[in-house]
Amino acid sequence: MKAIVFGGSGFLGSHVADALTALDYEVTVFDMRQSPYLQRGQKMIVGNILDRDVVNTAVANHDVVYNFAGVADIQKAHENPIATVSNNILGNTLILEACRLHKIKRFVFASTIYVYSNTGSFYRSSKQSCELIIENYHEVYGLPYTILRYGSLYGPRADDTNWIRKTLKQAITEGKITRYGNGDELREYIHVEDAAKCSVAILVDNFVNQSVIITGQQSMKVRDVMVMIREILGNKIELEFLPADSDLHYQITPYTFSPKIARRLVPNSYLDLGQGLLKYLEEIY
Repeated sequence: MKAIVFGGSGFLGSHVADALTALDYEVTVFDMRQSPYLQRGQKMIVGNILDRDVVNTAVANHDVVYNFAGVADIQKAHENPIATVSNNILGNTLILEACRLHKIKRFVFASTIYVYSNTGSFYRSSKQSCELIIENYHEVYGLPYTILRYGSLYGPRADDTNWIRKTLKQAITEGKITRYGNGDELREYIHVEDAAKCSVAILVDNFVNQSVIITGQQSMKVRDVMVMIREILGNKIELEFLPADSDLHYQITPYTFSPKIARRLVPNSYLDLGQGLLKYLEEIY
């Protein structure tokens, strides 16, 4: 089986590419930059998802197509609506069209638990638009799909837009952790390697033409995560809470009432958050 991962040089996409390789898929990574994580046997295509001809050629002769490309950070999407709409909506549609032309067996799209929320700004609305267009491609052309709605990810290869990474880095370099808000927000963190394994597990028939939620099993307040990091670092870290500077994020749940329901996929085994933080701290340090 051959799989291509658009956005495969990034945080989650690169881990999914590795998870596919571990299961003996022939993997092609497509991104605007050369992947620093490319494994032996993986192929690399450097290109832009807005280049229709390049995308069409890249998709040819593959069985499975993943799309992790586009603007993935809520704040960046909020500040750049035109780039967000162009890359997330048009880019995804160009990939879908290539999948239709080449009769791809499964299209897998990286969405978000914000998708049917009232928060998330242009990031949320662009992902919601993509989901609707994917469903249209299935209804009109019969293209098989799976939509993955991810929760709060952390782990290796994340950049400083990732809250856990930014927090650990600040704790190490400044001896404090700053949070905008009171820290009572609930999150279910999942290690990126666990999320990647779930992202490949959905290729079985049970998840065809389904929306799947991928989040952690440990619901924790952000404040408690900060306390956990402080304890791991010997109780020498100052915790600082400042007035919230935006309303882009949710407090307890990202969900608002909607008739569209997604199944939740829970891994049989997973990396405990405390162990994951220790492992991640070692890498950052």
